[in-house]
Amino acid sequence: MKKYRVILSGGGTGGHIYPAVSVAESLKKRLGESVEILFVGAEGKMEMDRIPALGYKIVGLSILGMKRSFSPRAIVHNLSLPFKLYRSVKMAKDIIKEFRADIVVGFGGYASAPVLFAAQSLGVPTIIQEQNSYAGVTNKLLSRRANAICVAYENMDKFFDPSRIVMTGNPLRGNFSDVISLRSDALSYFGFSGDKPIILIVGGSLGTRTLNNVMKRAISDLSLNGGVDVIWQTGKYYYSDIVDFMSNHSTDGVWYNSFIDRMDYAYAVSDLVIARSGACTVSELCLVGKPTLFVPSPNVAEDHQTKNARALVDRGAAEMIEDSRAESEAIAIALQLLKNRDRCAELSSNISKLAIDDSADRVVAKILKII
Repeated sequence: MKKYRVILSGGGTGGHIYPAVSVAESLKKRLGESVEILFVGAEGKMEMDRIPALGYKIVGLSILGMKRSFSPRAIVHNLSLPFKLYRSVKMAKDIIKEFRADIVVGFGGYASAPVLFAAQSLGVPTIIQEQNSYAGVTNKLLSRRANAICVAYENMDKFFDPSRIVMTGNPLRGNFSDVISLRSDALSYFGFSGDKPIILIVGGSLGTRTLNNVMKRAISDLSLNGGVDVIWQTGKYYYSDIVDFMSNHSTDGVWYNSFIDRMDYAYAVSDLVIARSGACTVSELCLVGKPTLFVPSPNVAEDHQTKNARALVDRGAAEMIEDSRAESEAIAIALQLLKNRDRCAELSSNISKLAIDDSADRVVAKILKII
């Protein structure tokens, strides 16, 4: 039996890494020893540690992103980018030829573009996994020679050739489709009785200053007033600051940590979620069907988080508040929503309709069809 050789490229954030890992796991489940997988990432980025820890081989390219600053250091850095890009594409071509890849799949991040470009230059089939509702410039350019573009949102034909679009959703690790059955164990895990509504505030593994300030303000001015319990993911960058802050405030009804190891538990007990609207977060929330107040990050390319959230808001599947208003208004909106059971039920029903629970398998099916 033929051994398939698949290169998966993506990284920089968990939102690019874990969809690729999910597809790798689906490939292994379906093909076993008949598939060989190689990850390609960017040197110094988180994938270079995370991927080997999961048992996969990875090689790194010396590629960096542009710095949005006019400091002397940033200018020197940006002037070096064309040389690093040229070297990364050359290195990617060598990797693809040496590995004898049958196909290359790009999931976004610094390394994805040069690897996809190199594969297309060599005539190797490529797939783009576009996670957001608004395609970036790089993916739009690379899509012209891609064999397929796997998407998570409808109406993506304004960015890509409709004949090559495949609706797959965003591949996710873990099982979020039946979290309700975990509620009893989850309440014990977080130390809650379950007699109050529970708000989940999650800003990603690195953390989000705005959402942390939302909680700090709510605790300081007693906005929560003991009427709800809160699960609060601070992110690792802000955790020590939050520990210092909480040392002077009551922790009653507040569970907080830098990272939530059991997100399935967090989703199981939460009655409402306040979150950023990165692609994978949106996909998880569709699967768990939770009423959600999105606070899109304004600090991302092409403002794609606002567009991700807007795609759900326009379908009556979520609420949204601008980052600039969140600190002063998000908790008040969340508490008002919790009082409106009919609206919460409507949001839950509508967001659940957008869920795709076999995304990784759909991407794998397209990989195998193209090969």
